Amino acid sequence: PSATVPRLQNDSWGKQYSYALFKAMSHMLCIGYGQQAPEGMTDVWLTMLSMIVGATCYAMFIGHATALIQSLDSSRRQYQEKYKQVEQYMSFHKLPGDTRQRIHEYYEHRYQGKMFDEENILGELSEPLKEEIINFNCRNLVANMPLFANADPNFVTAMLTKLRFEVFQPGDFIIREGTVGKKMYFIQHGVVSILTKGNKETKLSDGSYFGEICLLTRGRRTASVRADTYCRLYSLSVDNFNEVLEEYPMMRRAFETVAMDRLDRIGEE
Repeated sequence: PSATVPRLQNDSWGKQYSYALFKAMSHMLCIGYGQQAPEGMTDVWLTMLSMIVGATCYAMFIGHATALIQSLDSSRRQYQEKYKQVEQYMSFHKLPGDTRQRIHEYYEHRYQGKMFDEENILGELSEPLKEEIINFNCRNLVANMPLFANADPNFVTAMLTKLRFEVFQPGDFIIREGTVGKKMYFIQHGVVSILTKGNKETKLSDGSYFGEICLLTRGRRTASVRADTYCRLYSLSVDNFNEVLEEYPMMRRAFETVAMDRLDRIGEE
């Protein structure tokens, strides 16, 4: 027998199969001719064929594995790609370090490491499914807000479908006194301070709302509102506000009652 190539004619089938499998895998996985060079033209062509098949299978495996890994958490990958663009934008404009840190913290609190095209997803669903998802996502807001807890469920659903989620950082002025108001806000989580001309602060937290006075009176903001903590709010535009309340006049009266009480307190200061 040769010193390099064992003669396997008289060996057991297990040993023959093992050597044959080893040689085939060395061609296909190592993308080469393996441990021994091919002998004879038949062996050369079989070796080249196995190398071609191996290279093709290896490329397909890498492609499928990469696609599988990327699809496991596509929302996190989308967030990372988006934030890389944000970092490049900040670097290009040479933004100061404290501003970059605030932007980073905003993205972390706003998206929490995952990014979805929520408007597109909800837009593809039927209205009943869309309403069901929105009611579920806003369940804590509804549970904490007396205005919603005692209201007509149809009014609550109509209102929730028009809300837009927003995040504010500590120290942000959500509303500035004297400006034209185009939104009101519902607090899902966080603490805000209402600042009036008399420098008196009134705190509002989970389950409260603010900014409705301007929408009802169509005037300018009567007070400033500052975020004291990270605030997760839902905003409602003036057009959507009026659209919903046209259908539910009793709820307009509820908003007007709270607004008049707040205006009276502001006038007393």
